[in-house]
Amino acid sequence: MKKISRFTGFSNETFSFLKALQTNNNKDWFEAHREVYVRFLVDPLRCLVNDLGHFMLIIDPHFDVTPAINRTISRIYRDTRFSKNKSPYKTTAWITFKRPGKDWRNSPAYFFELSADSYRFGMGFYGASPNTMSSVRQRIDKKPEEFEKVIALYKKQDVFHIEGEKYVRIINKEKSEEIQDWYQRRNLYFVCTKRINRILFSERLVENLSSSFFLLAPLYQYLLKVKENDAIVT
Repeated sequence: MKKISRFTGFSNETFSFLKALQTNNNKDWFEAHREVYVRFLVDPLRCLVNDLGHFMLIIDPHFDVTPAINRTISRIYRDTRFSKNKSPYKTTAWITFKRPGKDWRNSPAYFFELSADSYRFGMGFYGASPNTMSSVRQRIDKKPEEFEKVIALYKKQDVFHIEGEKYVRIINKEKSEEIQDWYQRRNLYFVCTKRINRILFSERLVENLSSSFFLLAPLYQYLLKVKENDAIVT
């Protein structure tokens, strides 16, 4: 097995590859540039996962931190069976830290995603089911004091903002505007989006992601409790 080095940053070739893939999304081009893909995208992502792993296990000792494709690193091959987008390759790449299991869409996870001209990172549900989001609302209703503490922690940071599609119909008109911002979500995650900048090209990205992910740890633990309680009820 190839030894994993320390993460020293991505390179211009990383973003040149992702940009070129957008206009050359076909098997012949990709196979001709496979070595570039591995050297300048996969290998740095493996190093990044490896350097972040020990820190992520402090947040949750059950995280899978294996620096490998289909474990913490996304596959480049697109599943076109149920997608309108029939291009064979994904034009973004990402890493995730989540607990192993089949129901990963309904479990909170951390992520870092890279594209040709931007990157984003954060934590939340990838694609929460209606039942999962119903469990979030039930916990808000049953333990309002706990939720007030969660909101207070969220307001103390200015790195991430809350996202996730909302229901048009108001579920509970008695909730305050602040609570509605959570209560109305069809999905829920916290994200920071940035344009390509210098930090991506240096080892400082590891420290930056570690400190940022730490800010979300209390919110992660809250969503994890929702998921764990939902599993007990089920």
